[in-house]
Amino acid sequence: MAATPPICDFGWKAVDFSLLGADGKTYSLADLAGPKGTLIVFMCNHCPYVRAIAGRLAQEAKALAALGIGVAGINANDPTSYPEDSYENMKAFAEEHGLGFPYLVDATQETARAYGAVCTPDFFGFNADLELQYRGRLDESRTTPASGARRDLYEAMKRIAETGKGPAEQIASMGCSIKWKAA
Repeated sequence: MAATPPICDFGWKAVDFSLLGADGKTYSLADLAGPKGTLIVFMCNHCPYVRAIAGRLAQEAKALAALGIGVAGINANDPTSYPEDSYENMKAFAEEHGLGFPYLVDATQETARAYGAVCTPDFFGFNADLELQYRGRLDESRTTPASGARRDLYEAMKRIAETGKGPAEQIASMGCSIKWKAA
């Protein structure tokens, strides 16, 4: 089921976490934060929206790292209901798509709930003070890459790195809903 996150809550402070990465290391927000900003992406392995952008996301993450932006992906989906989103499959997904950033598992889903994550992909772009400045999309592509698409995420994060402020106009991401565990 497709979902769209709410508009950006400018200034909302990033919530700390301690999550296991697909590389076997545990990461906190402080470990991931870049000197000019931080991008947290809620994503998963099975969603067609994520699969369609995974290669471009890996490229954009490299470009953002060069600007001083730290990047991490977080998978909060319930692997019991969606085995393709298991920790073992995260390792394979990260390798297959050349993710050059930590890909973390939120096994309790507490981090996703603290951030108010809605879908995969769901982008949270923070400035150097870890204040939310971007809650938009990667670009206009959905499940099919759009030719000549404007690099919405890159341009917003570049602006954040340079000024500390995100663009006033943002277009929300769209993707598969987070697969929450049954209560």
